[in-house]
Amino acid sequence: MRTISILVMLFISCNLSAQEYENALEYLEFVDEQQKDIPKRMWRYTKAIAHSRSDRAVENKREQLVKEIESAIKKIQRAPGFEGDEFKNQVLTSLEFNKNILNNDYEKIIDMKAVAEQSYDAMEAYMKAQELADEKMEQVQKTFETNYYAFANKHNINIIEDESDLGKKMAKSNEVFKYYKKMYLIYFKVYVNEIYLMDALNAGDVNAIQQNSNALKMSAEEGLKILDTVSAYESDKSLIDVTRKSFEFFLDEAENKMPILIDFLVMNEDMQKSQEAIENTPKRKRTKEQIDKFNALVNDFNKAVKEYNRTNADLNRNRSIAVKNINEANQEFLSRHIPRD
Repeated sequence: MRTISILVMLFISCNLSAQEYENALEYLEFVDEQQKDIPKRMWRYTKAIAHSRSDRAVENKREQLVKEIESAIKKIQRAPGFEGDEFKNQVLTSLEFNKNILNNDYEKIIDMKAVAEQSYDAMEAYMKAQELADEKMEQVQKTFETNYYAFANKHNINIIEDESDLGKKMAKSNEVFKYYKKMYLIYFKVYVNEIYLMDALNAGDVNAIQQNSNALKMSAEEGLKILDTVSAYESDKSLIDVTRKSFEFFLDEAENKMPILIDFLVMNEDMQKSQEAIENTPKRKRTKEQIDKFNALVNDFNKAVKEYNRTNADLNRNRSIAVKNINEANQEFLSRHIPRD
């Protein structure tokens, strides 16, 4: 919920024959006891979705939260309200909303996460769905806290409101996540072209490699222009800087490294054709010119193999560094700016 200190205070007497609770503070404490950890755990759950590498673990958290909410709903439903059911029903409505968010919004989000990296549109849809769900959860918490304070004020219960309230944390957290997601989508729009390029390279499809290499170059150049228009978050330029470095790697990959790999693949095709041709020619019919030409091609091919392996190794190493830097920068950015529990 939120960390709230009930100072306390003026108790309004009530008819014990009509009410189970002796005063409003006692009922407020009962409500707190049933659901105080649910909003906080839901907030932690939303952060876990973005960072957990185990979808099964995230799904288990969701199922456990749903059960916890259902248990709280049953206990509050069975208990009488205090001076009517207005506040009781408000609490139940908030819990039902949270349950629906988990059962509908976040269940779909987990499914969307599984395919998010297949395309830019899929990633954008996944992040937008998560953003909307987070905003719903924030609004539910704001409404609950409004009703909570109204009930306390009505019964002269003094509540200390400070910056540790969960509603404020959620608002700040959503603001931070919105900036992070915007930056990640800028990065992913370029990165997805590299995914397609690697698929083409693994398939040895020279035409597809050339096409996707050009697409990567164009998207990286466009990405760098976009970064020039992006403002830092509270003077923090870390995501801008790390994204810029990744785009510079992609540009180098497309402009300088891919031509080397493409040349090798073309030479490999020529080598295979030449080898087949000479093997299909009877030894007595092979000319010196044909043999010399083939031997020269073999020498060039062996040199190209070394250059290909070296270039590929450099690419793999620098790609790993770029991805690692992006992931670490994202984690550090969120850790710096998201309020702690």
